[in-house]
Amino acid sequence: MKNKKYIITAILGATILFSSCGNDDKKAVVDNSPAVAVQTKTVSEDSSSPFLTVSGKIEAAKSANISTRMMGYVDKIYVGVGDKVRDGQLLMSVNNADVSAQLAQVNAGITEAEAAYTNAEKDFNRFTTLFQENSASQKELDDITANYNMAKARVESAKQMKNGVNAQMGYANIRAPFTGIVTNKFINAGDMANPGMPLMEVESPGSYQVLAMVPESEILAVKNDTEVSVQIKALNKSIKGKVTEVSTSSKNTGGQYMVKVILDKTDVQILSGMYATVQFPIARKTTSSAVMIPVEAIVKKGQLSGIYTVSQSNTALLRWLRLGRAFGDQVEVLSGLSADEQYIVSAEGKLFNGAKISIQ
Repeated sequence: MKNKKYIITAILGATILFSSCGNDDKKAVVDNSPAVAVQTKTVSEDSSSPFLTVSGKIEAAKSANISTRMMGYVDKIYVGVGDKVRDGQLLMSVNNADVSAQLAQVNAGITEAEAAYTNAEKDFNRFTTLFQENSASQKELDDITANYNMAKARVESAKQMKNGVNAQMGYANIRAPFTGIVTNKFINAGDMANPGMPLMEVESPGSYQVLAMVPESEILAVKNDTEVSVQIKALNKSIKGKVTEVSTSSKNTGGQYMVKVILDKTDVQILSGMYATVQFPIARKTTSSAVMIPVEAIVKKGQLSGIYTVSQSNTALLRWLRLGRAFGDQVEVLSGLSADEQYIVSAEGKLFNGAKISIQ
């Protein structure tokens, strides 16, 4: 029994010794992972402009989403994105076998109605002459006259049916509503086209507008015909414009009010979809400076928005933010980041919370 006690004691001692050695090894582990090279910026407050400035997007002043009232397969598409088209030019055709059959039936009906009308007209003329010669009764003339008028009405009805079928044929052959450029194509040959479904988008170049969103605290100061300055960040150009529409409802625009600005004619190569910043000659109601950061530095995780900052131990630290309005490629930070803090703009590797970084 004594020998067994010694053996158990020895095993327990060895176990404790190995466990302590394992803990020492874990404590001795050093993070030798390479540091991620990053570029940083320092937060600055934007108080350069005392005027109301909002973001918007440029679009053609005249554009149309083209659709059809027919259901059928697309037979052929005659133009592509970027092609110039003229008013009335054929853009695409939808299979119209059903409408073609209806047209054939209507044409046959017109031929039949015209033949009956010709025969009724001859009878009417003949009985009119006989009545004048007292060779036909009033009742016979009335019956022939009624038959003649009904035949005439059937011809007119058949022709109107043909006009309706021809109108449907027009929806099978889709044409450009005005001279412009094809900017989008939403369907391919062989796909099924449904009534009201957008098939193609055409824009008329040369005249552009900006749709800007103005907060409710500032909208009452924005008036029609106001001269504004529009800054296009991608082109680094400033263009004059004029307010043409001011919405009075924010029901479907996320609590902000839509303002439409028509741009002046310019030689600047503007493209639809470019982001722009509209500056109104209206003093800001709030005098506090805004903390602005680039949109490309924002990290999205579900509904959360954050940014990687630099910790005191030179590691990446994810900070969650509450964002405000966007101004072109910049976004306003309402909380979560203060002035003079460093944040990471770009990295040459994958960042995560606690990752070692090397500032370039």
